[in-house]
Amino acid sequence: MTFQWPLMLLGLVALPVLAAVYVWALRRPARAPVAHTQLALLAQAVATSSPWRRHIPAVLAALALTAVLLAMARPVAPLPVPAVQNTVVLSIDVSRSMLADDIPPSRIEAAKTAAREFVRAVPQGLKVGLVSFSSYATLIIPPTADRQRVLEAIDLLSTEFATAIGDGLLEAVWALPGRQRPAPGAAAAPPQPPVPPGTVVLLSDGQSNRGTIPQDAARVAREQDVKVYTIGVGTPEGTFLSLGGRSIWVRLDEATLQEIAEMTGGRYYHATSASELRRVYRQLSRTIGWEARPTEVSALAAGAAALLLVGAVGVSLLGVHRLQG
Repeated sequence: MTFQWPLMLLGLVALPVLAAVYVWALRRPARAPVAHTQLALLAQAVATSSPWRRHIPAVLAALALTAVLLAMARPVAPLPVPAVQNTVVLSIDVSRSMLADDIPPSRIEAAKTAAREFVRAVPQGLKVGLVSFSSYATLIIPPTADRQRVLEAIDLLSTEFATAIGDGLLEAVWALPGRQRPAPGAAAAPPQPPVPPGTVVLLSDGQSNRGTIPQDAARVAREQDVKVYTIGVGTPEGTFLSLGGRSIWVRLDEATLQEIAEMTGGRYYHATSASELRRVYRQLSRTIGWEARPTEVSALAAGAAALLLVGAVGVSLLGVHRLQG
């Protein structure tokens, strides 16, 4: 936390002085005897009350004064706010291995369910796009704030052959605003500042066997200031998948997905169940959809001061009422 007017915090030096004056006033003998006709009742009230209860109003008043001084210093704290300036593209593997049912009802259906939850969870105004990849990559929905379009596109995803992870990543990168797709055979030009924030969430369950080398695609993403979060579905040990009467061995290439995330400043997640996959997407919706932004919180400090002051007055009146009762 920082303060725009830190000099106002010098007023906190007065708190120990006020505390010393309060203690001195309590220990100071009374100038005149107290006249009370019901001494027995007074003694009973004093005996049954906590010795610390009478200090509560003073403590609350001191805390209220502290909050007032903090409010006057205009504190600034990092608060979570919707990252509506960010754009995210979901890149989902739709190779035939996604039909494996080790994640019921199948990997592809579990991935679609989790992706739908992600789209619904991110703040309104944040643009979301969708890319699918198998033997080639396709931009299904360019980044848009229209949630319904993205949800409908996710529902229509279907599986095809092969796995081109690098192409799936590049297609997502070029869909982000501020990134210019290069001409065939030409090198990608760096984005012109200011570069709009862009993020890719890439999900795969296999090994790349077509198209661009994933590490090369990751280097392009890094040069384009794109952070990539990768999700691995399945197990590195692999499993058998029955397709057309044939058993095919499929396994997850975690090392490649981890390398993509590390190269771009993102993070790798591994999911072996539908619940884990939904949890990963929920966490990503909070990580990507929100950002900490310095915000002045003077109003919060002032509100706390008002509540503390009301509490001090209320406790004092309650004590007086008990003595009179």
